[in-house]
Amino acid sequence: TWFTAATITGLDAPVVNGALFFGGATLALSWNIRTVIRNTSGDSEGEGTGDALGSLFARAREQAGLKGAKVRATEVTAHKVKGQMQLPPGEKTADEAIKSIDRIESGMQLPPGSVTVSRDDDRADRAHITVSDPRAIRRPIPWPGPSHPGASIDKPLRIGLYQDGDDVQYRFVGHHLQIMGMTGSGKSIGGAWNIIGEIITRHDAAVFSIDISKDDQTMGPLREGLARFESTKAGAVQLIRALHAEIPKRTKWLAEHGYNTWEPGCGLTYWYLHIEEIAKLINELGSQDEDLLGEILKEIRSAGGSVILSLQRADYTQIPTIFRSQMAKMCFGLSDPDDVKYGVSSRQRKADVEPHEWEDHHPGMAYLDGKSVRPTHYAMPLRTFTWGTNSAEARAAMLAHAAAFPAVAKKMDAFTAALARPTTPTASASA
Repeated sequence: TWFTAATITGLDAPVVNGALFFGGATLALSWNIRTVIRNTSGDSEGEGTGDALGSLFARAREQAGLKGAKVRATEVTAHKVKGQMQLPPGEKTADEAIKSIDRIESGMQLPPGSVTVSRDDDRADRAHITVSDPRAIRRPIPWPGPSHPGASIDKPLRIGLYQDGDDVQYRFVGHHLQIMGMTGSGKSIGGAWNIIGEIITRHDAAVFSIDISKDDQTMGPLREGLARFESTKAGAVQLIRALHAEIPKRTKWLAEHGYNTWEPGCGLTYWYLHIEEIAKLINELGSQDEDLLGEILKEIRSAGGSVILSLQRADYTQIPTIFRSQMAKMCFGLSDPDDVKYGVSSRQRKADVEPHEWEDHHPGMAYLDGKSVRPTHYAMPLRTFTWGTNSAEARAAMLAHAAAFPAVAKKMDAFTAALARPTTPTASASA
């Protein structure tokens, strides 16, 4: 074990620091960081504290430009160490620590991507630091099944795993989401399938989906779970107009029944309008219908709904800037570093996230930032679940999943029922 090596060679030996992550035949890759923290002796800053994280950081801080900063471990699991970074008051800030992550990793002799630093919202002279193995999510992670089948959409969606081993628990109510990534990055399967695959299992949610670019290729296996799926321009336009017309009726209904906004148990089904490859739809919509879609983005949240937009590059030539500005961000691999600013949030940009380093080499890896994302995780890579080892296996798994949660079996409010055109099991089988 790492502890055995430390006992023999001492904590200062390069092999020991390297073995924290780089195991060989005897130092396995599946290192247990709990053992590392529990069994490490202190350094000159805290003799006998048993804090390996603090010890390793103490050696890296000056090279990283963080002289005077200290770190202590606050939580240890088999997959991560979380700690608190105390910065010299008035001398260093959390933003400076965030910008120094690559030098911290170098000084601690860890793989690139091992360290995540984020602000402490309660203290400007402190930051959160997490150390985890970036290789843990480099391989596909099988879909574990629905997290809360039959529950309310108000409960978080489980859509993947973070690098530190935590589930990605994403409460997706009351805001919109942009999903961006290059071809082959996994944004359709990793994004649409995992998010919508969870949504359709909830009793009080309905998904209206549009894909005029790839027809059934992406959303076809989900048909049976969707309240409505449109794959033609005419059908998409009709759905947009109908949704727009129903929104004022829903907000009026909520007000009349004593609600300022949608709540679980209020009596209305929560709506999701999902548009795959939105850039093509925008290119084909007339100006009037594009304006209607923009109004839906502004108004649907008050009526109990959210919009999911998926595309490869969210610059102003692809979608209106006002669309992008209203969205939470989920960004998969990109081919160009110049594209990063279109796919990530402001605080992710400040943290220098690098989805362009993945390109299409690690399909399903992404960054996520939205209302429910914890401050310690908005800059941490995640990996969405895979549904099979090949396309045939994945599509069969999704077909079976959608069939287990058919839209036709759900109780819908009158507004939803008026718009819904769910696929019947017979129609789905013949599609």
